[in-house]
Amino acid sequence: MPRDFHRPTQFPSAAFEAFQGGEDPATVNRIAHESAAALVARVKHDPSPEILDRLVSFSDEHGIDVVAELWARAAPHTLPGALWRIYLVRAVIRQAPDEVTYLFDRGVETSTTIDPIVAGAPTPATPAEVLALADLILRGVFDGDFAVALERGAAFCRLASAGATTVADEQDTIGSDLASTLTRRALRLSELGVDLTACAALWRAGSLD
Repeated sequence: MPRDFHRPTQFPSAAFEAFQGGEDPATVNRIAHESAAALVARVKHDPSPEILDRLVSFSDEHGIDVVAELWARAAPHTLPGALWRIYLVRAVIRQAPDEVTYLFDRGVETSTTIDPIVAGAPTPATPAEVLALADLILRGVFDGDFAVALERGAAFCRLASAGATTVADEQDTIGSDLASTLTRRALRLSELGVDLTACAALWRAGSLD
């Protein structure tokens, strides 16, 4: 039996929008690119479990806003843009694991692609399994094949987006005001999937910087 659908959590606007500020854009962009490149190179050189654990849990301890300030204003198809989006996917899952798992499972039910296999979550998934997947994907960015980790994140986003669209259609038939909220959620997740897929292709081509 599918789980009952709950009213979507209202994520803070920072979760889907870059921060605005008075800093020089060129300086912000340079810092974003340099910090992203240095971080990835540092971890690849010394992928100790302690460092990886700290990177995965960084936004839990310091807040997703800190990650956003560093990388959210970078262009989508760049290394800092990719890192921001992977951290964002994990943050969205952790803020509402029950809801996101429900949307993911609904997306899997309607999928005709290999996305469920690429994402790597059990089907049907439990919230605990989806939370573990979010950590695994983020960890894979630093301790695995970078492109594969991005592709797994993209597949998850596409499935959750498809699920949100399905539930939005159902809510629309009964005149629920949740339909528009879910439609926006589906669009944002879809956009995340597109960007992560593009970044994965660029990484494989050696041109994601």
